Amino acid sequence: MSSRLTKQKDAAPSEGTGPSRDEIFTALSNRRRRNVIAYLREHGNDARVRDIAEQLAAWENELEVNEVTYKQRKRVYTALHQSHLPKLAENGFIAYEPDRGIVSLTEQSRQLEVYLEVVSENEILWSEYYVGLGVACGLLAGAAAIGTVPFADVSGYAYAVLFAVLFAVSGLIHRTVTRRNRVG
Repeated sequence: MSSRLTKQKDAAPSEGTGPSRDEIFTALSNRRRRNVIAYLREHGNDARVRDIAEQLAAWENELEVNEVTYKQRKRVYTALHQSHLPKLAENGFIAYEPDRGIVSLTEQSRQLEVYLEVVSENEILWSEYYVGLGVACGLLAGAAAIGTVPFADVSGYAYAVLFAVLFAVSGLIHRTVTRRNRVG
């Protein structure tokens, strides 16, 4: 019975809190919709549908924007106009003005942050960074514990302070990067 209540809770929107998790997952289940959000985040919160379609066509075809053909852009434009943008607008993630061809992020789009972790090809996940930092600190402490020179010459208090500073600085940097990468 509790699993049924959990499923119903996830499916039903909470009063005053916006879309349900199911609505969020449905909206983000398509790569083009995720790419629309990414494009808007990168290009200043609002854009013309034509520009979005052109960039998405370039990403999908692994081309530069100036290499996208009319047919490739039109195919993406049509799908955005008929399906993807209305779906995102229906759940309040974007404001879509089809007559003007303008799309913009809304405050509601901030709820997508939890579900979209943006990591470029050259970056590592923060979870991987913290695991690596923990392993490095553990190896350093282990080397000191078994008397490896020069690590054994440093006091345990110095290591404790070093580890605390490393994790505090990492946490502050993580927080700053996360705030900068927020949708909306």
